[in-house]
Amino acid sequence: MKAFGFRPKLYTALKNYSKELFMADLMAGIIVGIVALPLAIAFGIASGVSPEKGIITAIIAGFIISLMGGSKVQIGGPTGAFIVIIYGIIQQYGESGLIVATLMAGVLLILLGVFKLGAVIKFIPYPIIVGFTSGIAVTIFTTQIADIFGLTFGGEKVPGDFVGKWMIYFRHFDTVNWWNTIVSIVSIFIIAITPRFSKKIPGSLIAIIVVTVAVWLMKVYGGIDCIDTIGDRFSIRAELPDAVMPALDWEAIKNLFPVAITIAVLGAIESLLSATVADGVIGDKHDSNTELIAQGVANMATPLFGGIPATGAIARTMANINNGGKTPVAGMVHAVVLLLILLFLMPLAQYIPMACLAGVLVIVSYNMSGWRTFKALLKNPKSDVTVLLITFFLTVIFDLTIAIEVGLVIACVLFMRRVMETTEISVIKDEIDPNAESDIASNDEHLIIPEDVEVYEINGPYFFGIATKFEEIMARLGDRPKVRIIRMRKVPFIDSTGIHNLTSLCEMSQKEKITIVLSGVNEKVHKVLEKSGFYELLGEENICPNINVALERAKMIIQH
Repeated sequence: MKAFGFRPKLYTALKNYSKELFMADLMAGIIVGIVALPLAIAFGIASGVSPEKGIITAIIAGFIISLMGGSKVQIGGPTGAFIVIIYGIIQQYGESGLIVATLMAGVLLILLGVFKLGAVIKFIPYPIIVGFTSGIAVTIFTTQIADIFGLTFGGEKVPGDFVGKWMIYFRHFDTVNWWNTIVSIVSIFIIAITPRFSKKIPGSLIAIIVVTVAVWLMKVYGGIDCIDTIGDRFSIRAELPDAVMPALDWEAIKNLFPVAITIAVLGAIESLLSATVADGVIGDKHDSNTELIAQGVANMATPLFGGIPATGAIARTMANINNGGKTPVAGMVHAVVLLLILLFLMPLAQYIPMACLAGVLVIVSYNMSGWRTFKALLKNPKSDVTVLLITFFLTVIFDLTIAIEVGLVIACVLFMRRVMETTEISVIKDEIDPNAESDIASNDEHLIIPEDVEVYEINGPYFFGIATKFEEIMARLGDRPKVRIIRMRKVPFIDSTGIHNLTSLCEMSQKEKITIVLSGVNEKVHKVLEKSGFYELLGEENICPNINVALERAKMIIQH
């Protein structure tokens, strides 16, 4: 597997493993397992599946990502970023569609790692990442409104889209259950103030324990039985199910492929972002391609047991670091802890109020929103702001698949526009100052450009946008010299459209009895032109190493 760049951190970590390291990993793993419990339950329910499926995902994906991953401290599992996608898939294709989409996403992630595209993922523009992350945060908050206010809809189905949700909320706002709202507010308050008293124990866990006990006492001794709990909506199975391979239908695969791409891209971005943040804290360097392969294997395994998409989780990874996790063993311990909780304590989860979980997810959405970063980006250049706002609103109003696709297209177009703006094309007709040049053989005197010779200078990449720009400049000049010298000493690369443009220019010039001479072509561009067969059209004698030789060649052409 080394040929594919697959080097799990676990195997190198175990070479010098010690009892002290194991004790540190054991304690960190136990704490992170407890931290992950309420989040796994909340993400599972918010995604539209049963609570134990969130925990199953955290167990299987968490174990595999630590076992095979490229980061020492990465903790994998279900995350808030996937809630919106999963909910939409289940609404449209059911849980069987989710299984197929997650399997395909796993395959895509493995391919990204095998073909060493881990570094490429990091080049996705930051405004796109902030835009869809903030959009997801708003959408997660929106999905929790019904549980925060205890709304009932009289059998009316809640739409999957953002606008539809708010319309049904307003129509049924007269059904508010204020007890649910109080439970949510108290939960949010506990989570918010916990860091002031404890850095180790997560506020979400304290909130769930305190609020669940309080609601149970109110129900048993106070006669207040109007607060919905997990047990009121779900039947919880405290067991790890058998693996089941889904029936793969070609039509479903075709329909779900765009969604699978979204899951894979989002999983890759979030896992590598989490690993990069962790690197900065522990002073290590993760292997991005190995991490993607591990994420892919995890996402191929979890759906077989009814799990949902998983990726690296920044909050749990930081909890692992802060509690002393040193190696991937801590992540594996966290998965074992969750397994034990599933098998022996899961029936107690039925008493957790839905409004409390809604409070947990409100805090998750707030932390995800990154509103300070969003606000700061609004002061950036207009092109970045455009990408940010379009990605944000498409994520909120439509869905993440459309947002990522459109955001990437816009970002690519704006990037190409910027590259075009950095590439300059100038025309020199009289003389060349040797003090300002780098490819002149002698600096003794100015180089005089003979009559009937034009010198064009291209400064920057010669790709399809610049090719058109070059044509426009020559058409605007309208001159008919005998020789056109094109200086390419500052052209770092040329693409197929640039080659086509040069070929068309030579063919057109030959018809007009104008000779093209290239000057200062670098080695990389030279090889590309030679391989394309361009030199057969132009002639080797018209490819000159510097402007001195090019001007001498031009004089010879004029004299003949």
